[in-house]
Amino acid sequence: MRGRLSRRFAAALMSGLITAALGVTFAAAAAAAPIPVQDPVPIGPNEYFSGFINGHPPGTAVIRVICPGPVNTGHPAGNQTIEVKTAQPTSTFDIGYTGSAGRKITATLAPAATTTILASFTSFFVPKKIPTSITVPCSGTGTVVFAPSPPSSTAKSAKLPVKFLNIGT
Repeated sequence: MRGRLSRRFAAALMSGLITAALGVTFAAAAAAAPIPVQDPVPIGPNEYFSGFINGHPPGTAVIRVICPGPVNTGHPAGNQTIEVKTAQPTSTFDIGYTGSAGRKITATLAPAATTTILASFTSFFVPKKIPTSITVPCSGTGTVVFAPSPPSSTAKSAKLPVKFLNIGT
């Protein structure tokens, strides 16, 4: 009887140790798993959307600007992103609508003496780099307009306020 009890105890102990080890392994694997990335979603008619800069949701976003010396304009620093994502319908100015014909969204900087295109999108959830070749103010505020195209009577642009932050050279 004692032999059977010892074997049962040993088997139960071993089972518990294996279960604990597997639990730790699975927990470690889950903790190390990368954050899932949203697949691109083609832009189509009758969809609500929002614009994002540097991952910042609607509200005032910051564009870092390199302004060497005493100048009033500079170029955006590298590795900054701009993106459009699907959104829930609301009446706020930062939500756009592709309208009955929209299949593309173009992000432009306003107000500007000339049209400054930051990026064009044919899919949601595809971040693009803000071009470092464009000229922007060293400080102050502006608006990035995310305009659907082709235009239609039901389309509405999303507007994202931006603040330009001089980070020097």
